[in-house]
Amino acid sequence: MQSSEHILSVREKLGYSLGDLAANLIFQTLITYLAFFYTDVYRLPPATAATIIFVIGLLGAFVFTPLVGIVADRTTSRWGRFRPWLLWTAVPFGVLSLLAFSTPDLGPRGKVIYALGTYGLLMLVYAANNLPYSALSGVLTGSMAQRNSLSAYRFVAVMIAQFIIQVLLMPLVLILGEGDRVQGFERVMTIFAVVGTLFFLITFATTRERIVPTREQTGGVLQDLSDLLRNRPWQVMLALTVLVFINLALKGGTYIYYFQYYMSAPALAGFLDTSGFNSFIHALNGALDGMGLAGFSWPEDPATSAFSLFNSCGIVCMILGIGVSRRLADRFGKRDVFGVALFVSTLFLLVFYLFPPTAVALAFVTFMLHGFCYGITIPLLWAMTADVADYSEWKNNRRATAIIFSAMLCGLKIGLSVGGAMVAGILAHYGYQAGAAQQSDAVVNGIRLTVSIYCAIPFLIAVALLFVYEIDRRAEARIEHELQLRRRAMGAA
Repeated sequence: MQSSEHILSVREKLGYSLGDLAANLIFQTLITYLAFFYTDVYRLPPATAATIIFVIGLLGAFVFTPLVGIVADRTTSRWGRFRPWLLWTAVPFGVLSLLAFSTPDLGPRGKVIYALGTYGLLMLVYAANNLPYSALSGVLTGSMAQRNSLSAYRFVAVMIAQFIIQVLLMPLVLILGEGDRVQGFERVMTIFAVVGTLFFLITFATTRERIVPTREQTGGVLQDLSDLLRNRPWQVMLALTVLVFINLALKGGTYIYYFQYYMSAPALAGFLDTSGFNSFIHALNGALDGMGLAGFSWPEDPATSAFSLFNSCGIVCMILGIGVSRRLADRFGKRDVFGVALFVSTLFLLVFYLFPPTAVALAFVTFMLHGFCYGITIPLLWAMTADVADYSEWKNNRRATAIIFSAMLCGLKIGLSVGGAMVAGILAHYGYQAGAAQQSDAVVNGIRLTVSIYCAIPFLIAVALLFVYEIDRRAEARIEHELQLRRRAMGAA
């Protein structure tokens, strides 16, 4: 085992973080706009689009991701175990991203086959790229403090990608397509494909694997699975990941309804005007027109426009939270900081049920505070997963980094699928009528409950689970120290 005591340079941290920015330009687009693209741009029937997304999602969670985890842990090359996957998948990822958002006229059946094929291949390549990328964070250094710092860099990049997709993508589609969504999506995805491929290659070139297990530390597949099932911190982290992403899907899928059917339209319009948002868009459009470009085509209804601003404010505050996460984790330990920040962020969710329809500014401020507290937890979730890989090596004297991360990514996909399904299920339970100008009082109350009480439940369960997660600050230091001694002894031998 090579020595793992290494302080990561800013260059390596930035290089590593560019890989997540590249991946999330595509991943966030898939989460946010794939259904819209299939139904409104490629003109697939909604039921067909839903089936394609659901089936490929299950394949990604239960087939592609575990298989890649098993293979990646057994990859040997002169570049390491995980880095070469970034090199091998960079170009295919970019090409398939563009193909998945292209619109060849193949007839009804041909369109379905094309969508299935391109989305399925994209998800396979995404697993082959993103899982080794995530596992790479566990082998760049054995220092848990350095991993905290690395995760902070990484998730600032994720938030930048999320801001680009959730706030700017549709205006960019309309600008670059000159009002034509088909051309707009193809041109935007071409840019994303080129930038993403370049960023993956930079990540490959600027990183280096330093924790390299010896042959004796590599078990068989059944041994890896047995180690997982007896690893309580891994069990807690898997449940935690599922719960966190159930919340994210519930929250992300319901806020638009909260703005559309509960918040007062006149109050939203007044807020957009007094906050300076309308003036900013007007000035921006004037500047774009002056450069010979089309203006940003923001939605005219106050609910959708306010929702875009709401998302952007939340993302900015999440970035600020990520910025203080490392210092807090270094001082108090990842587990305790994660639990406290998650609990406080949950309190800000709960109070949403109390707001009247006119409390627009209060809702914005509360969501920004929630975003700041939740932002503190974002890098810690994945840094704690890397610690679980160390814990497994420390306890079993075997290291299986990729399969541990593959389980976490399965949890992510399960959480997003369950949470997304819950949004539709809750709306149906309360009698939601699609396309109606107004909804019944029961539906409106169900929407209020979802963005507050129902969203809070997964977070509260996650906080409770942390009481049985045994890797606290003292355990982190002990595991790191003892693994360093073992690796030095193996290196000397």
